[in-house]
Amino acid sequence: MSSTSEEPWISWFCTLRGNEFFCEVDEEYIQDKFNLTGLCDQVPHYRQAIDIILDMEPAPDDDLANDPTQSDMLEQAAEMLFGLIHARYILTNRGIGQMAEKYQNGEFSYCHRYYCDKQPVLPVGLSDIPGECMVKLYCPKCLDIYNPRSQRHQHVDGAYFGTSFPHMFFMVHPELRPPKLLAKYTPRLYGFKIHSIAYQLQYQAGERARLAHLQQQQQQHHQKAQQAQAAAVLPTPLLK
Repeated sequence: MSSTSEEPWISWFCTLRGNEFFCEVDEEYIQDKFNLTGLCDQVPHYRQAIDIILDMEPAPDDDLANDPTQSDMLEQAAEMLFGLIHARYILTNRGIGQMAEKYQNGEFSYCHRYYCDKQPVLPVGLSDIPGECMVKLYCPKCLDIYNPRSQRHQHVDGAYFGTSFPHMFFMVHPELRPPKLLAKYTPRLYGFKIHSIAYQLQYQAGERARLAHLQQQQQQHHQKAQQAQAAAVLPTPLLK
């Protein structure tokens, strides 16, 4: 599947269902070869993928690009290349500005945690290598990560956002960082707070009871074995 002739490929890709976390990378950024350093070694069919992203017609002598049976393969290469470019772009001032607008509009969703009170989250990757982990959502209030709620976002590669994005984001926009989380759930039993070591003490008591029961079973088994052995050696009465 590819974009229509009226719509640029980048705009088409970012509006696909499941790609709502992406922002539109400026074509000028992609045209600067310095920004793409090293990507040609990571993405197969790099040259054809660049042409697709920038809506450029393939060269007449490019047999691969002009082969309709290879369009799906080249489209996948273009998506991978755009994702890796996107991970770099959102670390620039322009990219962070675009992502900040989406963040403030809640387009990345909100933290699942009750006490975070619908804190907006940011996409983050657990690896910068494609194919290792899907995108996660980072909450700047509880400082934890979560899986996206929507199934359509759970198949987006985390490398397309990178491991550094949320932290660079708040370095550039410290005013958007929420206040430190103070509220915390307190376990209670019949209205009383449960001490932090209560579960450990309960576990230890349970282990002692289990070991005592096991020891009692072993003693009973040993006694039965001794009684059976004693019965086996008793003299048999003489028959009359």
